[in-house]
Amino acid sequence: MRRFAFAGKTCVITGAAGGIGAALALELARRKAVLVLIDRDEQGLEQVRALTKDAAEVHTYVIDLADGRSRLDLAEAVRAQHGGADLLVNNAGVTLIGTLEQNAMADVEWLLEINLMAVLRMTKAFLPQLLARPGSHIVNVSSLFGLVAPAGQVAYATSKFAVRGFSEALRHELAGRDVGVTVVHPGGIRTNIALSARISGPDPDGVLSRQAETFTETALKLPPEEAARLIVRAVQERRPRLVITREARLGDLLARLTPARYWQIVRRAQASSEGGRRRS
Repeated sequence: MRRFAFAGKTCVITGAAGGIGAALALELARRKAVLVLIDRDEQGLEQVRALTKDAAEVHTYVIDLADGRSRLDLAEAVRAQHGGADLLVNNAGVTLIGTLEQNAMADVEWLLEINLMAVLRMTKAFLPQLLARPGSHIVNVSSLFGLVAPAGQVAYATSKFAVRGFSEALRHELAGRDVGVTVVHPGGIRTNIALSARISGPDPDGVLSRQAETFTETALKLPPEEAARLIVRAVQERRPRLVITREARLGDLLARLTPARYWQIVRRAQASSEGGRRRS
């Protein structure tokens, strides 16, 4: 496929009020795209809108992707106003704190609705217009935890592995139809996903909340602006897969080399690192 040119193209982004979604909106605004920004955070969307004045146009939609709606009305609104979408970025995501034993099923279903079902529903709703606009593209944001599956992240890893499989199968279905598909596996991006995680289960002493704070401070380091630049480049180049951060690439390699034992290796490495810090 030819390189994707963003100027004047209608780009739909979910989870656009912060993190990678907001950074993508700013990156695409500089490239004179038409932005359709979606998030449940109305105030956050307005802040992003104020920063994207370089865009050809900016339209915001306050939508809670957990509500289970088909999004056909949203797709029709975009078609009526702009003729259709050229780029769909399924970026919105949430996570839970706690093990599966601790998690309430209602919380697991909430996560799956946003992280997985919303990706399917948005793609299904917009696919007819993407197919009608040759050279269009779909980006689905998975995660490092769509490559490796750590303890304590059962629901999240389930959703992100599913996004990976969905993206690969969809790419194969669309082969030869002039619609590109990129699945993105970010590692530690400096966003608020851990701090805003839903605590699912008892946390009387605040241990789980402190774990989320520690994880944010120690593991989430790459600026979202850098992730956005890499994603835009991947779309331009029609790359099928993008793994962001050294840790994510190492995790991917480890899971490929030792698919049944990688978690044991990770735990040993973590224990060794923690022991070294205590001795120092």
